[in-house]
Amino acid sequence: MKKIKGRKSESATALPKLSQPSSFRATWILSFLLIAMTLIAYVPAWNGKPIWDDNMHMTKPELQTLDGLMRIWIQPGATQQYYPAVHSAFWVAYKLWGDSPAPYHLLNILLHGFSAVLLFRILLRLAIPGAWLAAAIFALHPVQVESVAWISELKNTLSGVLFLSAALFYFNFDKNRRRSDYLLALALFGFALMSKTVTASLPAALLVTFWWKRGTLSWKRDVLPIVPFFVIGAAAGLVTVWVERKLIGAEGHAFEFTIIERFLIAGRVCWFYLGKLLWPADLMFIYPRWEVSQLIWWQYLFPIALFAVLAIVWLLRKRSRAPIAGALLFVGMLFPALGFFNVYPFVYSFVADHFQYLASIGVIVPVTAGFALLFDRVGVRSSPVSRGLGILLLLGLGILTWRQSRAYTDPITLYRTTLEKNPDCFMAHNNLSVALLEKGQTDDAIVHSQRALEIRPNDAQPHVSLGDALLRKRKIDKAIAHYQAAEKLMPDYVEAHTHLGNAFLLQREFPMAIAEYETTLRLLPRSIPAHNNLAWLLATCADVSLRNGPRAVELASVAAELSGRKDPQILRTLAAAYATNGQIATAIETAQDALRLASARGDNGLAQAARNDIQRYQAALK
Repeated sequence: MKKIKGRKSESATALPKLSQPSSFRATWILSFLLIAMTLIAYVPAWNGKPIWDDNMHMTKPELQTLDGLMRIWIQPGATQQYYPAVHSAFWVAYKLWGDSPAPYHLLNILLHGFSAVLLFRILLRLAIPGAWLAAAIFALHPVQVESVAWISELKNTLSGVLFLSAALFYFNFDKNRRRSDYLLALALFGFALMSKTVTASLPAALLVTFWWKRGTLSWKRDVLPIVPFFVIGAAAGLVTVWVERKLIGAEGHAFEFTIIERFLIAGRVCWFYLGKLLWPADLMFIYPRWEVSQLIWWQYLFPIALFAVLAIVWLLRKRSRAPIAGALLFVGMLFPALGFFNVYPFVYSFVADHFQYLASIGVIVPVTAGFALLFDRVGVRSSPVSRGLGILLLLGLGILTWRQSRAYTDPITLYRTTLEKNPDCFMAHNNLSVALLEKGQTDDAIVHSQRALEIRPNDAQPHVSLGDALLRKRKIDKAIAHYQAAEKLMPDYVEAHTHLGNAFLLQREFPMAIAEYETTLRLLPRSIPAHNNLAWLLATCADVSLRNGPRAVELASVAAELSGRKDPQILRTLAAAYATNGQIATAIETAQDALRLASARGDNGLAQAARNDIQRYQAALK
C-alpha cells in the first residue's frame, strides 16, 4: 500500500496510526467486542436443529469410543469426509455434551468470532488501515451465515481459526526468525489441512502478502521457508481429490465438463462470489445450477472480464500493489472451488456461500483499507460522519446476518426458504420430502419427492424418497418400483438396497429381503441398519426354514457394538437372536437392557415390546 502524503515508498509499515488502537487494553476491548457482536448477530441460530448432513458429521455411535477416534484418523470413509481434525473435534464435543445441537452452534459462532479477532490482529501486524472494521465486516457479513449456522461447517470455522493462527505465527517468524514460531505455524497449518484442505492456499497467500509489503520476493528469506508448506498442502489436496471422487461420489455425468467449460465455470464463480460480497442480496442455501456450455458465446465474457481486471490491477501495481494482492488472495483462496476439481456439491450447484469463507478476506480487507485511506486523505476518517457510516454498515450487516440465520432453525424452514428463491431445486424438494416424512406429513412429502423427480428424473435419491413416502402409505408395490428404479440408476446406492429390503420384508418376500440386506452389507460392511434388519429377519422370520440363529447373533452383535450398545431396538434384536440360537438366559438379560434403555428414552411402545419379549423368553426357559 502507498504511504500517505504522496511519498513514493509503498511500505505497509508506514501506516500504523491508521490501524492500530492506542493501547494494548483497547486492542483487547475491540477483540472482545468482535466476539460479542458475532454472538448477538447469530442469536437465531443458537438453538437451530440439525439440518441435512449434520447428523452424519456429529459423531456416529460406532465412532464414539477410543477405537472410533483411531478410525477417524486412519480409515478414510469412516466419517462423512476425511477431515480427521474436524471429526476429532466432533468426537470431543460428543463426550462433553452429546448430541444436543445448541452447544455445537455456539462452538461454531465462537470459532467464527475468534477468527475475526485473529484477522484483526494480523491486520494490525501488517499495519493495514481499517483493521478493526475489516475484521468486523468479516464477522458480520451475511455470506458467512452458511458457514457459521450449519453445524457441519465446523470444517470452515475450525480450519479458519487454524489457518489464521498459522498465518499469525508465520508473520512472527518472518519478523524474528524464531524456529519455535516457524514450527508452530507449520503444525497449525497441518491441522488446518486436516480440517479442510482449502487452507492449502496459505503458503501462496503468505507469498502474496510478502510481495505486497516489499515489492519483491527473496528466495532465501521468503520462498525457501514456505516450500514445506506447499509440499504438505499439495499432498493433502491430492488426498481430498481422491476422497471426493472415490468415497463421496464426485464423478460421473454431472461432472463431465471439458477444460474450456471448467474455465467458463471458474470465471463465472469468481464474479458470483464478488457480487454476493459487495451486494449480499438473495442469499440462499442452494443456488440454481447453471447450464454450462462452451457453445454459448456470452459465457466466455466471465473469464475474459476476470482476466481483464487482473491485467489492469497488475499494470497499476506501481501505483499500488494492494488491488492485485487482494485479487490474487481472493481468486487463490477460491481456487479449490472454482470447478477445476470435482466436489460433490457441484451435483446441484456450482456455488455455495461457505466456499468463500476465507476467500472473502481478499475482498473485504483491501476495500475497507481503501475507504480508510480515502477518508484519511479528505480529512474525515475520525469524524462523526465516517464513524456513523461505519456503525450503519455494521448494523446493516448484522441485521442481514440475523435474518439469514433464521432460515437455519430447522430443516423444513431451511428448505422451504430455499424453494421460495430457487423453486426448481431438486435437492431442496428431495430433502424437504425427507424432513416432512420424519414429521409424519406423508402427503406433502410425496408432493415434493414427485416434484424432485420431475426436475431430475434420472437421479436416484428422489426415487428413494418417494419410495419411503409410499411405503409409509402401505403402497408397497409402488414403493418397490421406485427403489428398483433407484438401483438401476445407481447400482451401489446403499439406501436403495436397504429400503428395498424393508419393502420386501413387509411384502413377506423374505428371500428377496435377505438378498437386499446382504447386498447392503457388501457395499457398506459397517451398516448398522442392514446388520440389525437382517439379524431380526433371520431370528424371527415367519418362514422358519429361513431362520439362522448363529448368523443372527453374529449380525446383531456387530450392530450392538457399532451402536455402542445404546440402542434399545438393536438390543431387542440381539435378544431375539440369542433366543433363536437357544441362549435363552442371555436373551432375557439382553431384553432387560433393551427395556431399561427404552424406558429411559420414554419410548413406551418399545418398552412394552421388550416386556413382552422378556415374558416370552422366561416362559420358554421354564
